[in-house]
Amino acid sequence: MKNKVIIITGGSSGIGRACALAFGKAGGKVVISARNTQKLNEVGQELASAGVDYLAVTGDVSIEADCRRLIEETVARYGTIDVMLNNAGISMRALFQDVELDVIRQLMDINFWGTVYCTKYALPYLLKSKGSVIGVSSIAGYQGLPGRTGYSASKFAMQGFLGALRTETLHQGLHVMIACPGFTASNIRNTALAADGRPQGESPREEGKMMSSEQVADLILEGARKRRRELVMTGQGKLTVFLSKWLPGLTDKLVYNHMKKEPDSPFK
Repeated sequence: MKNKVIIITGGSSGIGRACALAFGKAGGKVVISARNTQKLNEVGQELASAGVDYLAVTGDVSIEADCRRLIEETVARYGTIDVMLNNAGISMRALFQDVELDVIRQLMDINFWGTVYCTKYALPYLLKSKGSVIGVSSIAGYQGLPGRTGYSASKFAMQGFLGALRTETLHQGLHVMIACPGFTASNIRNTALAADGRPQGESPREEGKMMSSEQVADLILEGARKRRRELVMTGQGKLTVFLSKWLPGLTDKLVYNHMKKEPDSPFK
């Protein structure tokens, strides 16, 4: 990654912040983007303290113009792009029969369209550098999760888009990787939207038993170096993906029962 230029969306916290530090310490020039300028600048200070060459660009990936500006400012500073790491994302937790449709639109705008917009404008530079497009997805992109209809839909869409892009550019040297962490100790559950669109607040899961954002970042960095196709990061995740392909009916029951055990589960 030495002197490679890496753009990371959702770079102000969680997996995005950890990836910025991991790629930066590996020698990369890191561009971080997020909506919260204050948090973004705090991560920037961490990068500067670690001796990382970085650029912070405030923006909202659900807004096409912001994504275009992110790419333009990156190229203006560094002249190229080597890795487009689409990490920005938001989750939800509500039954479909209860959820307001604007919640699902918001998830699609951020998780899916954010990936499309950033990748679209970065693609000419990535093809020239024979670089990497990485999508931070989820097991929810392989197996529909109850209570997460919008989230699963957005991740299935992301994975379909990236898979098609990989095939389109098969002979152009572009590397496309789909990275699927397991349950990770980050703020994505705290900011997950409830049925009415408000953040749910306290996470319903025990954060201490999950992967850390730093562990996820190290695996994504390794996957980028090795130009992996897919990266499913936990044993539970690998088992779920396997079972969903070969025993889908059983997987539905196992997933339902697992999600039903969450504290304050919407399933009665």
